[in-house]
Amino acid sequence: MTDVFSAGVLVYRHREAGIEVLLGHMGGPFWAKKDASAWSIPKGEYLSEEESARDAARREFTEELGLPAPEGEWIDLGEVVYRSGAKRKYLTAWAVEGDLDPADVVPGTFEMEWPPRSGRLAKFPEVDRVDWFDLTTAAGKLGKSQRPFLTRFTDRLP
Repeated sequence: MTDVFSAGVLVYRHREAGIEVLLGHMGGPFWAKKDASAWSIPKGEYLSEEESARDAARREFTEELGLPAPEGEWIDLGEVVYRSGAKRKYLTAWAVEGDLDPADVVPGTFEMEWPPRSGRLAKFPEVDRVDWFDLTTAAGKLGKSQRPFLTRFTDRLP
């Protein structure tokens, strides 16, 4: 079993109705018709053992959304560990205040064989849409393994 290490950024903003967080709907054919548990914080794997988690989080934010990560104070949300197939995945995250327009997002892409066993590679966006959600709605949108970050975030709000 190979462990996988990833890092991500939970961007939040203050609104009259309360706090909202930015999530991306996972791209590709497996997620196209799903909504509940089909959203994620911008995240991705470290490039090397020398890359810090925070540097990986910042880089992945830019790769997934095509925009720089906000520069504000980064709030450490710790790590979650979950399984994906035979792999154990470690995801470290930070929250940072920022405000961006989802219309400005230019998602990165990935390739995969599609349709399965066809021998053809197809290109898909890392995220197919990005939106702001209140914390209650976000909890239902996020994949189960990332939900602890929302609880930690609300516990550490400045």
